[in-house]
Amino acid sequence: MVTLSSSPLPPLPIVDGVAPSYLWLPVGDWPNLLTFLEQRFPAIDSATWIARMERGEVVDGKGARLKPDSPYRRGSCIFYYRELEAETPIPFEETILYQDDRILVADKPHFLPVIPTGRFLHETLLVRLKKKTGLANLTPIHRLDRETAGVVIFSHDIASRGAYQSLFQQRVVDKVYEALAPTLPDLARRLPLVYRSRMVDGTPFFRMQEVAGEPNSETRIELIEQRAETSLYRLRPLTGRKHQLRVHLAALGIPIVNDAFYPDAHPCKGDDFSTPLKLLARAIGFQDPLSGRQHYFESGRAL
Repeated sequence: MVTLSSSPLPPLPIVDGVAPSYLWLPVGDWPNLLTFLEQRFPAIDSATWIARMERGEVVDGKGARLKPDSPYRRGSCIFYYRELEAETPIPFEETILYQDDRILVADKPHFLPVIPTGRFLHETLLVRLKKKTGLANLTPIHRLDRETAGVVIFSHDIASRGAYQSLFQQRVVDKVYEALAPTLPDLARRLPLVYRSRMVDGTPFFRMQEVAGEPNSETRIELIEQRAETSLYRLRPLTGRKHQLRVHLAALGIPIVNDAFYPDAHPCKGDDFSTPLKLLARAIGFQDPLSGRQHYFESGRAL
């Protein structure tokens, strides 16, 4: 689970639930903006960028329209809309668990990304919720992997967003996950246990790996029930490293059912929705930093 930071205030409106993307122009020497965009995004041809500019869909931080021959100014921020020619519908629905004047809590299905990325734009939790609610300032304050289902908290009030983000930074949020993984009798007799390790970026780039050194990740693991060859485990991450739960269970010899990354990376399944990762963000609890109210939100899904 990863805490998210704020982004620049966009000068373009939300269109069909999609907010404009933004890009800080890096150090470099390009004769004009179009040349830079062609090199930065080789899959998008110049005609497409020119058409977007003519429609006023590429602007600077003040909302001024940019043209193909606009000078390249490193360090400035530009805004534009992402476009996808085709996007596969994800046939699972999210549920809104709670909403007040500051936050919204959703129950995310498997396979649905939290935010637009790569080949996903409209088929993301953020864009779906914006369309449903009309909340223009909706932003997730933490994140789940696309493969993981369960509880996600959003902020839709800019003024209070930092207060909720700080809860995750200070590790005062109680997070409970459930996972379906192999039954290992020798391990079951040792549970509950706390597993710690040092995790760093691995290879390929999308994986994490454990290395020797001071632990920077910690998970409490409990057994809920045995189901013959598989068991249901309760996981309480005390830190929030990328893929932490998946790495820890694989290291213990009980990789999560249908995990395509750990212990070994398997070929991408594309749009195959038949084998979801058996990992669920079951519940989140915390004390509201503004009202003092104790919140507890639980997913209605089951593994």
